[in-house]
Amino acid sequence: MNGLPMETSTASKGLFLTFEGSEGCGKSTQIHLLAEALRSLGQDPLLVREPGGTPSGEVIRHLLQHAPEGAALTAESELLLFAASRAQLVREVIRPALLAGRTVISDRFFDSTTVYQGVARKIPPEVTARINAFAVGVCLPDLTFLIDLDRATAIERMGGRNRDPDRIERESEAFFEAVRHGYLELAARETQRIRVLDGARPPEEIAALIRAHLTSGYL
Repeated sequence: MNGLPMETSTASKGLFLTFEGSEGCGKSTQIHLLAEALRSLGQDPLLVREPGGTPSGEVIRHLLQHAPEGAALTAESELLLFAASRAQLVREVIRPALLAGRTVISDRFFDSTTVYQGVARKIPPEVTARINAFAVGVCLPDLTFLIDLDRATAIERMGGRNRDPDRIERESEAFFEAVRHGYLELAARETQRIRVLDGARPPEEIAALIRAHLTSGYL
């Protein structure tokens, strides 16, 4: 992590970073590597995940991913549950941390709703945009890293996981193709905020690119 500065920003607001991508892309690995690098420089990043991150959010996460009661959720209910978890996370955890000057790193944020529920579930984009805006208020990411990976490689990676797939991970191949293309289309529209990274590259190379992006004006 030699490229990062030794001091954090002196601004009263911290830095809000989000990681996006389909299942198996390597988000968790990159979040871990970045957090460890920041800690080695004396920073104290806050890591959160979606859905979840609060007591109520974790209950929603279980309903969305594993609970049998969530098996028949409609696309509309799914969207609102994700938004509810996010609204609580923003106000209970993320905003207070940012106001205290901390760096917050989130494993998914509203881009996931735009793509998974909007594109893949075919909910109209104006609906997802309106609900996203209501859920997060003024809490917008400063920078988003989208780790792009082809589906075949993602499936191979997930085959090594020692757990059963959750409700969304069991979706069709067409669903995940729509997710991938949705993310890339979103990134093409929001070039100032979203940085696309090739998830097939070695993890340390991806981590170095993330550090390079952060040192070009964010830290």
